[in-house]
Amino acid sequence: MEKFNTLLYYCYSPIANAEQFAADHLKFCKSLDLVGRIIVADEGLNGTVSGTKAACAAYMEAIHADERFAKTEFKLDEVDEPSFIKMHCRYKSEIVHSGLRDTSIINPNEKTGKHLEPTEFKEMIDQEDVIILDVRSNYEHSLGKFKNAITLDIENFREFPEKINELAQYKDKKVLTYCTGGIKCEKASALLLHHGFNDVYQLHGGIIKYGKEAGGEDFEGKCYVFDNRIAVDVNTINPSTVSKCYNCGTVTAKMINCANPECNEHVTQCDECGTKLHGCCSEACVTNPRRRPYDGTGYYVKVPQPVNISAK
Repeated sequence: MEKFNTLLYYCYSPIANAEQFAADHLKFCKSLDLVGRIIVADEGLNGTVSGTKAACAAYMEAIHADERFAKTEFKLDEVDEPSFIKMHCRYKSEIVHSGLRDTSIINPNEKTGKHLEPTEFKEMIDQEDVIILDVRSNYEHSLGKFKNAITLDIENFREFPEKINELAQYKDKKVLTYCTGGIKCEKASALLLHHGFNDVYQLHGGIIKYGKEAGGEDFEGKCYVFDNRIAVDVNTINPSTVSKCYNCGTVTAKMINCANPECNEHVTQCDECGTKLHGCCSEACVTNPRRRPYDGTGYYVKVPQPVNISAK
């Protein structure tokens, strides 16, 4: 049986006429029969794409051939089937929405936290003068996180700047930030430095690279990913499950998005509650007339949105 690849990547590099680039890039991805989701902004690229090994190899070659993106690092997973259903490539104001009115105060190409390779991160996490900071959203760190990590009560990364004051007590510590693939840490660490934190680091390549190169040691639970897989295993050394069913509290590693498309909430849910609630997060969502059929996976494609239109 043919295997497929899924590529996770980002690159902060200025793109002129980024909106037109997004439209052209969508056509290019479709020509390779790739599926996935790519965000294009004036500041760079952020994407996950999936397809045959040959198509993914051709895509990586094309990205690296463009001098703007030559430094792009790809995290590659072999999968049994493509990790998306469709191909989307959209232009947005930022590749990671920071929530800042003045985005010029942070530029990852100019100033960001010190990059730590997975083995370096692993060596530092148990030091007394270190704190580990998870910069991801609630539904992500509820599924899995590093042992002893500080988590933030945020629904989206754009809420991160509002949490800076809560973190002020750690200004004299070594702050080790981490996220799924590294992209959020680029801005999170830059913002911490902007606000007077003195010693800021970031896990280069994120949780995914840490799992591949350091065995994922001391990462508790699974890692949430933004594709059909929903969650992936990271820790092959001392794995554990830390997440609990949103409805009954039973320990479970399964995450769903609510079958009610008007809710679409990401929650961890055991199979028993999934069956009982037809894949919904609550009784109220079960009665919604637009409720999607529950197939046991708990994954639903988002309500379709218009794809790119070439810039005028």
